[in-house]
Amino acid sequence: MRALNTAKFNFPAKSSNEGFARGAVAAFIAQCDPSLDELADIKTAVSEAVTNCIVHAYPETIGQIYITVSLYENCTVRIKVTDRGIGIADVENAMLPMVSSGGEERSGLGFTVMQTFMDTLKVRSTPGKGTIVTMGKKITQRSET
Repeated sequence: MRALNTAKFNFPAKSSNEGFARGAVAAFIAQCDPSLDELADIKTAVSEAVTNCIVHAYPETIGQIYITVSLYENCTVRIKVTDRGIGIADVENAMLPMVSSGGEERSGLGFTVMQTFMDTLKVRSTPGKGTIVTMGKKITQRSET
């Protein structure tokens, strides 16, 4: 399936940029006229994905985070959040609730939150090379009144 529209951007993995990422994705998908709930779901999932990069991918440095957001027919949204950080050795384990490599102050619910708010979630990672989190959601088409 070919994307109808795509935006790509990148930024330093700093916590101050998490809000930017969330807002930029929300602004792009606004063309599909999402409900406030759908918009909140997507913004929350993007926040979690970006925070995972900041906390886990680059624990001792500030690397880059790359986001690609694409719109497909029927306003299906795909968001890809990529880092070139330390990677995840055991993706299956990392996706379990309450598992975190970020220390005691982290809840270990990032992937669980992404799964809850999005229709699809796929995580690919290579230790030493980085991680790609791909999320998808179909925006409900509202009828004109």
